[in-house]
Amino acid sequence: MPIDYSIYPSNWKSEIRPDILERDNHKCKFCGIENYSVGYRDKDGKFYKIEYIIDALENNGYDFFAKGNELDNCWDKKGEPTKSIKIILTIMHLDHDITNNDYKNLATGCQKCHLNYDKDYHKKNTRNTINKKKKLQELNF
Repeated sequence: MPIDYSIYPSNWKSEIRPDILERDNHKCKFCGIENYSVGYRDKDGKFYKIEYIIDALENNGYDFFAKGNELDNCWDKKGEPTKSIKIILTIMHLDHDITNNDYKNLATGCQKCHLNYDKDYHKKNTRNTINKKKKLQELNF
């Protein structure tokens, strides 16, 4: 989902985001994945950097993937790698209030960790939206 930067301060992209990325060493605060890493996620969401996979292939050959190891889930049934992804770190508002841009309230997060962190908040908002729509429908008969 695209970010609507009009709701953020004018210095979000020029100061705040770079400051938080630098403070957090350009890594997700939760899983430690580096910004702009390229690789694959397995079915459980674990990320494997492309360099790790290349190293495994060079040292063990394709037999490495036929041995039932952790990387099996990064490959499809035809033996082709699943679609690679590029990690772009986001800046999270830990209290879910996008107007609270105190640096203590901000942290870097990969897409997976950010969505996981916001999961309960999104469920609550979805529930509230559904309830509002139901009430409107009841009023309209």
